[in-house]
Amino acid sequence: MKGIELEKAYNPKDFEDRIYRDWDSKGYFRPASDEQSPVHHTYLDNSKNAAVSKYTVVIPPPNVTGVLHMGHGLNNTLQDIVVRYHRMKGDNTLWIPGTDHAGIATQNVVERALKKEGKSRNDLGREKFIERTWEVTHEHHDTIVKQQKKLGNSVDWNRERFTYDEGLSKAVRDVFVTLYERGLMYKGQRLVNWCPRCGTALADDEVDHVDTQGAMYHLYYEYADGSGKIEVATTRPETFFGDTAVAVNPSDERYTALVGKMLKLPLTGKEIPIIADEYVDKEFGTGMVKITPAHDPNDWEVGKRHNLEVINLLNPDGTLNENVPEKYRGLKCEQARKLVIEDLTAAGLFKGEEKMVHSVGHCYRCKTVVEPYLSYQWFVKMKPLADKALKAWRDGEIVFYPRKWENTYCRWLENIRDWCISRQIWWGHRIPAWYCECGETIVSREDPVCCPKCGAGADKLKQDPDVLDTWFSSWLWPFSTLGWPETTEDLKAFYPTTALVTAYDIIFFWVARMIMAGLEFTGKAPFKDIYIHGLVRDKQGRKMSKSLGNGIDPLEIIDQYGADALKFTLSFLCAQGQDILVDNDSFKMGSKFCNKIWNASRYILGNLEGRTLIPVKDEELTELDRWIYSELNKAASAAREALDNYRYNDASSAVYEFFWNEFCDWYVEATKLSFWHGDEHEKDRAVSVLLNILEESLRLMHPFVPFVTEEIYSKLPLAQIVENRKKAGNCSVLSNSVYDGMLINAPYPEPGAGREDKNISLRFDSLKEIIGKVRALRTECGIEPAAKINVALKIEKGSSAEVAREKSDMMSLLAGLSKVEFIDKTPEKAIGTVGSGFEAFLLVDENINKDQLKTRFTKEIEKAQKSCQMSQNKLNGNFAKNAPAEVVQQERDRLAESQQRIEKLEGYLKSL
Repeated sequence: MKGIELEKAYNPKDFEDRIYRDWDSKGYFRPASDEQSPVHHTYLDNSKNAAVSKYTVVIPPPNVTGVLHMGHGLNNTLQDIVVRYHRMKGDNTLWIPGTDHAGIATQNVVERALKKEGKSRNDLGREKFIERTWEVTHEHHDTIVKQQKKLGNSVDWNRERFTYDEGLSKAVRDVFVTLYERGLMYKGQRLVNWCPRCGTALADDEVDHVDTQGAMYHLYYEYADGSGKIEVATTRPETFFGDTAVAVNPSDERYTALVGKMLKLPLTGKEIPIIADEYVDKEFGTGMVKITPAHDPNDWEVGKRHNLEVINLLNPDGTLNENVPEKYRGLKCEQARKLVIEDLTAAGLFKGEEKMVHSVGHCYRCKTVVEPYLSYQWFVKMKPLADKALKAWRDGEIVFYPRKWENTYCRWLENIRDWCISRQIWWGHRIPAWYCECGETIVSREDPVCCPKCGAGADKLKQDPDVLDTWFSSWLWPFSTLGWPETTEDLKAFYPTTALVTAYDIIFFWVARMIMAGLEFTGKAPFKDIYIHGLVRDKQGRKMSKSLGNGIDPLEIIDQYGADALKFTLSFLCAQGQDILVDNDSFKMGSKFCNKIWNASRYILGNLEGRTLIPVKDEELTELDRWIYSELNKAASAAREALDNYRYNDASSAVYEFFWNEFCDWYVEATKLSFWHGDEHEKDRAVSVLLNILEESLRLMHPFVPFVTEEIYSKLPLAQIVENRKKAGNCSVLSNSVYDGMLINAPYPEPGAGREDKNISLRFDSLKEIIGKVRALRTECGIEPAAKINVALKIEKGSSAEVAREKSDMMSLLAGLSKVEFIDKTPEKAIGTVGSGFEAFLLVDENINKDQLKTRFTKEIEKAQKSCQMSQNKLNGNFAKNAPAEVVQQERDRLAESQQRIEKLEGYLKSL
């Protein structure tokens, strides 16, 4: 037959976009149960005989205002690998894409744009502002979709969803009303986290706590009767205008007699009591704590216990309001703080300050300092939902990979607080609550036409102006994307979903909430497997961010190296429970692997020229063939087991080691003997086996490097391979038969017990060790790879190393030998090395310049001696006393290594 030409150089730009369009347009991303799927007929045939397993994944929806960063690249890659794997396994596989409307973040983007125009959202009005936001949303959505396609995401675009689309909006409204009906939703005045910049409340887990330089300020409060004064300390002296008590611990004997005594609030003359409460730590500071219920969560709880007055000091923009003396009104907190301290000092009521670093809450979106703020908001009662989610974990309905994240999940659920879900912004799901002038609140799935209490018409009803927290729509994502609350065919077929792949930084925001929502509204946990991956960081271990300028654009990596290089590198580095440290050069590794696949395939396909592909039965396989099939079987088994348990780096390593080392560096090289010395039949047989192994290897690697494997697979003479495998009787050493179509839906290699031969593996391991030792000797002696050398082998009788007697021609080929002698005694003038069951000697004869070797070894000994001396000096000095134990041990190991090298090199010189 004719040889099959691949381009000389691997260039992913030649085919990646074309292949993606083919996959998508031909319906390969659809689940097999869809009639439009190209493998629907296979699904029907399989479903007649047995229930077909399903595998469903919902993508963590990226914010519609953003662009994909390397974290998205990792997350999308890991999902794509398991989705492609399960699709090839024959599971009815669905990966649902989508984006998040990202209420606060998206509104911020639009408001910043308006600010540049000299406008605000109020200038536009609510309706026009939302129209403007939709325009931005569509623009950013299109960018994100293009990026995901460049990554190679095999998502079903026909089922793409948006957290603000019509279907999800219906689900959100249904859930709100259902929670209200079940007594799990309420509106009340409580202390909330408030972002003055965004002008909205935030949930507890939307506040980032950052260590910030501050101070502890010490103030004096005078007794109302003029009998003296007390000392209190605070990090925020400007809030003392909202103090309604000073608390002491009831068991603190120093202050027992003072409980009930009145104090005069500085600069105001207002009187407040001294109260007793267990909250106070009597060992901390003076043991007297000012209580400001409207501006501290702990003080809020103390205030409720003692029925204290609650005085809010802040306007929504973070400035001080009318509840402070006039001179401080309208000032930001930091401005007021400076003025308050000046006035307290002048009054003799300021003792001093201590500099300190303390944790300060910041808005997770705009990074503004968050203020505790008294406000009427909507809340979800979380404890009943959390109890169900904890039970689901204890009952094994959900499993975390790795297991350590179960502790984080449990701690948060066990200490959960009610969820503030209302936001004072315009972009998002409007709260479905209406208020009548008669005082009635109406919460409804449909817009009310009248008040059920007084009969007032719709024109008299006012809808709540607030919108729902973005996470209120995304916590429904696993089932709302499938059509809930309607009982759709997709919901019946694909819910519960199978796996969630996400980063650890949204376990609170999203993962736990989805589990709670799934259990509450469907009665089932929304997924079984929860794989929590690490973050992508720079080589210094820093989180990638715009401020540091250390981010890596995945599209730039794809443009430089291709999507496969990015995907393989990330999966290869992704060890369970660990962050990934990368820079731009890291992706060369994935690119080199793709080049290896391309060049090896190009060599094999080029060898088809003039050859006839023939059926190869079991008995016609050489020991070398049986060995590579055994290695393929082990690699397929390892990859499957690792992917089933979300150990991406183990799976990537298994396919890498098999293809690069076992297949390319050993098997393909060794088969050259057949092409050089075999007859025509042997050449046909050898190339037929090579092609079979290549075909299966492409299937093995496809989930990790889908584009390059698909491109090469399309060049294979599949019809001829299929016919020959049928004639060969489906040999036991082969895995599944080939699939005459696109590789994306070909069967994944399926290992079997009969395909591994431990005895052959042992023999070839010995052969590889011998060749490896000889190659190392060549390198040690600086002998050029092309130079032929003579080697003598002393083999232990009965050991697996005796394989060398049978495979001397293979040894000569792979180690660059002109002659192999088998000896019983150690030869003179030889440099030796020892392995399992053998000794190998490089014979120093006319092919080797002995004087050059002596000079080389002498220089290497001197170099190692200097290294020894440096290590000994460090270990004998202060270094060993002061350095960390692990660093000292490293130096000891370095010394031992240098000493062993000197001993080995001196042995070489003696041999010469």
